[in-house]
Amino acid sequence: MRIRAQVAMVMNLDKCIGCHTCSVTCKQTWTNRDGTEYVWFNNVETKPGIGYPKHYEDQDRWHGGWQLDGKGRLRLRSGGRVQRLTRLFANPDLPSIDDYYEPAIFDKDILVNAPAGLSDTPVKRPHSALTGEPMAVTWGANWEDSLGGAHEHAGADPNIARMPAEAAARVKFEFEKTFMFHLPRICEHCLNPACVSACPSGAMYKRAEDGIVLVDQDRCRGWRMCVSACPYKKVYVNHATGKAEKCTLCFPRIEAGLPTICSETCVGRLRYLGIVLYDEDAVLAAASVPDERDLLDAQRGVFLDPADPAVRQAARDAGMPPEWIEAAQRSPVWRLIAEYKIALPLHPEYRTLPMVWYVPPLSPVLDAAGAAGRDDTDADDVFHTIRELRIPVEYLAELFTAGDADAAAGVLMKLAVMRSYMRARSLDGTVAEDLLAGIGMTAAQVESMYRLLAIAKYDERYVIPAAHREDAAALEAQAAAHDGCALDRAGGPGMTDGRRGLTLNPLRSRP
Repeated sequence: MRIRAQVAMVMNLDKCIGCHTCSVTCKQTWTNRDGTEYVWFNNVETKPGIGYPKHYEDQDRWHGGWQLDGKGRLRLRSGGRVQRLTRLFANPDLPSIDDYYEPAIFDKDILVNAPAGLSDTPVKRPHSALTGEPMAVTWGANWEDSLGGAHEHAGADPNIARMPAEAAARVKFEFEKTFMFHLPRICEHCLNPACVSACPSGAMYKRAEDGIVLVDQDRCRGWRMCVSACPYKKVYVNHATGKAEKCTLCFPRIEAGLPTICSETCVGRLRYLGIVLYDEDAVLAAASVPDERDLLDAQRGVFLDPADPAVRQAARDAGMPPEWIEAAQRSPVWRLIAEYKIALPLHPEYRTLPMVWYVPPLSPVLDAAGAAGRDDTDADDVFHTIRELRIPVEYLAELFTAGDADAAAGVLMKLAVMRSYMRARSLDGTVAEDLLAGIGMTAAQVESMYRLLAIAKYDERYVIPAAHREDAAALEAQAAAHDGCALDRAGGPGMTDGRRGLTLNPLRSRP
């Protein structure tokens, strides 16, 4: 057993209001440079919808992630080394700018400098941020925002296509018959990252100390195989430098014991950050289980219980700092994933073992139970209501449990029982033992889960140990080795005399 520590995140989708504050602050912090105009390390999608980039979840088209070969061995969907070598200069699985969206700028001077007395109101028209040419805005990073564009494209959501026909027919897009929720997405910082394995130059790497996946800009040669291999399409090409860029999980903040900028600025307080201990030797076996529906339990089986004395001793023997072991014991992420088992990974069938998990949305369940004439304090009535929601459980199952509707319904049941139980406690102090028995949890666990999801304070939601002294010194030395930012300096990677040295062709067309 080889114990590793991983910084992981859980997002409670019930609390996301789709305000995009996380996206904007991430954009201003990390991707406000030339070449990253179309890049969103953090984006918030409306589901149902086809996402950003378009149809990124359709791996029959993009060939991202992993699959098992005929002998049950794990292999990249994008092919082996020889196959990738033949595609170095002509990659058919690379999204074009039209699959993302063409960013627009607006000439505000037309409004500011317009002369008085005009008979027509001046209009600032969109121009391409990439070419400067006039353009029409026909797509965006969240075109279906709050279902605004869902009637046009959301029916082509790959998750709906994979659902059973009866369940898919229940997804409606007419007014008052539809339902939506917001899905914030960042890089998953996977335990088995396909982008790292696909990189021909070895520029993509997973940090041993905290599991964050990064790109070495000096080693990157712009082969773009990482973009194709990532099934979540969270690796991007900077068209000014020709280098790959991705979410860094705000590692300078993590090293200082601070949450990511998207977590810090989240209006809904829906994000949780913490340390998870896992057995590195068990990763390959977990990612290789034959049945996709077993991947959720297989990944949970990789995680190690930080309360186990044997695990703590093994971590100490491996040289893990005591502060990290203590932080793992207080980790809200561990509790939501492994103790309460209400957090689920995004598309576990990609076999990357993602480390950004989600608590699925439950908002309309209790109201729906009352509207149907059922008792929303009765476990059976709530369960039947869960299976009959306007957004079918099968849709959530396609997102989070590789199509296992029973696993998704079990999580929703726990959340519904928590609400009913806490309401009874607040109203008359009763303990609904029958509800607890139905989900296999104790009263103490339900109340602890309620506190974490509903009223947890800042230091309960973010339990991040600072980089240990010797690790911090090594990381600081690594950063000091570069004179300024390797991307922005004149003559830096992909730059010529401080000017752009590459065309937009890598994004404009798919070879």
